[in-house]
Amino acid sequence: MRIFENTNFNFMGVRKNAYIFSVVILLIGLVSIAVRGFNYGIDFKGGTEIVVRFAKDVPIDEVRSSLTGAGVGGQVKNYGSDREVMITSDFRGDLNDLSDKLKTSLDKTFPQNPHEIMRIDSVGPSIASDLQASAIYALLGALAMILVYVGFRFEFKFAAAGVIAIFHDVLTVLGLFSLLGGVFTFMPLEVDQTTIAAFLTIIGYSITDTVVVYDRIRENLKLRRSEPYEKIFNDSINETMSRTIITSTTVMLTVIILIIFAGPTVRGFAFAMLMGILIGTYSSIFVAAPIIVDWQLRAGGKLKVRG
Repeated sequence: MRIFENTNFNFMGVRKNAYIFSVVILLIGLVSIAVRGFNYGIDFKGGTEIVVRFAKDVPIDEVRSSLTGAGVGGQVKNYGSDREVMITSDFRGDLNDLSDKLKTSLDKTFPQNPHEIMRIDSVGPSIASDLQASAIYALLGALAMILVYVGFRFEFKFAAAGVIAIFHDVLTVLGLFSLLGGVFTFMPLEVDQTTIAAFLTIIGYSITDTVVVYDRIRENLKLRRSEPYEKIFNDSINETMSRTIITSTTVMLTVIILIIFAGPTVRGFAFAMLMGILIGTYSSIFVAAPIIVDWQLRAGGKLKVRG
């Protein structure tokens, strides 16, 4: 199946506008990260997280008052539905003692609304710090390996542009997590280990999409040596448009289903994937390839590719 076949969109002609758009959304995201920070999960901030399910809808304010009276402070919010609540606390004691306190207090406050503690997770501050460092190392390691791989397969300009596009994708999605973290009750958008897994997947997806465009550019550079770089790159992107749209749409349909039907713990991962696919597709067309064109036009000479 082929769609958008034989297109002739002038992507290179609007690349400067695309640069401006990318800079604007990156700045908005970076300002939000600096001012608001992230809605970290307990993986990265430490503490205790409890999910409680009631038989019927329960008022959050009453749950919060009940826990305060029992000496269990923290944040209380709905978790997917009005019958489920998530309690995030800095409790550092025995989890069995915490479970008993919760049960006694909630039974007393809601005698006609039975409840069940679905899960209790606890992470100490030192472990949370180690997990943060491991996440950063994983992201940087992935970027370094991609730089080496693309540089070996094509040449340094291609590799550098590809890594810049990946930074663009990851920082943009991080900015969205900062802007929207804690806004949606059905989708907390916490930055935790699941989110890092999504970012690593985004990195892989983005560079795969970019390499497909690079392969077509390399083929056309060999066959059309006398033509302007803008035309070669523009034609190459148009020639891969059908593959890009079909692949992106297929994956997006899957993650949209996850956002709608999966639980809150999976929705953050699915949202990151959805935004990563959209932004990664955009950056393959409007960031990675145009950077190579402008770089080569400034450097002069002939662009050489391997293979």
